[in-house]
Amino acid sequence: MSMKKSAFAAVTAVAILSFSIGDPLFAADSQFKDLDNVSGKEKIISLKDQGLLKGVSDTQFLPSSKVTAAQGVQLISGAFRFSLIAIDFIKAPQASDLFTHVKDTAWYADAFINAHYNGVDIPKDIDPAKALTKEEFTHMLIQGIEKAGVLPMIKIAPVNISDDSELEPAYQGSIQRSLVYKVNTLDATGKFHPKSEITRAEAAVMLYNALEYLNTHTNSSQIQQ
Repeated sequence: MSMKKSAFAAVTAVAILSFSIGDPLFAADSQFKDLDNVSGKEKIISLKDQGLLKGVSDTQFLPSSKVTAAQGVQLISGAFRFSLIAIDFIKAPQASDLFTHVKDTAWYADAFINAHYNGVDIPKDIDPAKALTKEEFTHMLIQGIEKAGVLPMIKIAPVNISDDSELEPAYQGSIQRSLVYKVNTLDATGKFHPKSEITRAEAAVMLYNALEYLNTHTNSSQIQQ
């Protein structure tokens, strides 16, 4: 396969957060009715009011529902507007050539292809139907931020994480950078809870924080068109 060096698509204010499971989602103007006492409620509402967030109905967001790998990759690929526009192929890429369990006809197949060729590290044998853990989603999201924003490598002083013994070693760097970028925070006891399955509300808040970071740390000259 012949391909040019990938140029990453710009992040703009039209990023769409969608947890589609294959069917169209509602995008009505009424507010979600199931966000009472949900941490990050204001950020979720802000994304919806800006037209960046869709629910499972006009009034339901289902904040506690888990995010599958298919939904998470779709979220990241769509939010950062990853595409193949800057890449030349001898033949069109197929999801099944890249991932063991991603069918070429799946609604999320293009998202997996676009994320892969824009530098997001997704395991070849990932199960699209499996719920993502917090550390898995963080790892992919941070790669998305850094690739989309063409962010420079930074030297950081590692934050002390109380449950760092539970972290997957391959994800430690991404998790540490997520704390520097303020995409994530530790709980009151200094724990990250890497193995917990991420919820829709948590993923939405992380995306909001990621876009906020990019808005304040990138400009048009830094992002390749």
